[in-house]
Amino acid sequence: MDWGNVTAEDLIDALREVDWSSPPRPFSEFFSRFTVPKSSAKWDSRLKCNLYYYRTNYFIMIIFLLGLGFLRRPLAIVAALLSGLSIAFMNDSFAGTFSEKVTRTMRQISPHLAAKLRPPLSPVIRGRPSAKRAIHICGRPRWVFVLIFSSASFILWHVSCGLLTVLWALAFGLLATLLHASFRTPNLKARLNTFREEFRAVWRNYSDL
Repeated sequence: MDWGNVTAEDLIDALREVDWSSPPRPFSEFFSRFTVPKSSAKWDSRLKCNLYYYRTNYFIMIIFLLGLGFLRRPLAIVAALLSGLSIAFMNDSFAGTFSEKVTRTMRQISPHLAAKLRPPLSPVIRGRPSAKRAIHICGRPRWVFVLIFSSASFILWHVSCGLLTVLWALAFGLLATLLHASFRTPNLKARLNTFREEFRAVWRNYSDL
């Protein structure tokens, strides 16, 4: 897969649609083989490849750095968790799995209430290409949950007086991610994995025809 031809928008869409439950890569692999890219084109391709391949490691590292800065402030740790959830809701797989588990739990408690948590049925128009399915969480559009959790986390950051600290921690986490993705040499496993993901995407588009 030629990552040089992948745009930033394509990478964001791929990170949003990819399976969120994939386990992080081993530390022995994550912290090995660092080299300087030979050109700006090599750096651009390496950065996109590593961001996609080590996505779970980077997410855990950023959340860890955010939580590390607030060990003495439990309220700020809750804010960090809410911020992580609001970001995770942007992933289609996580949003669908979260909604399914909540609905399943509510079905055991109250079947009538669980029926209200189902997403609305999208009309099917014959003869027209199917539009991209909107993501719902517990019967509500995804943006509602993102807005609620992000607003709650912002309020907790403000109440805990740690907003400036979280900005520094977030900046440090993003900088560490950028440096690692820039100097970590993509291994053969990463290249094979991206080829496999590309094949799955092509096959999924072919199956939808």
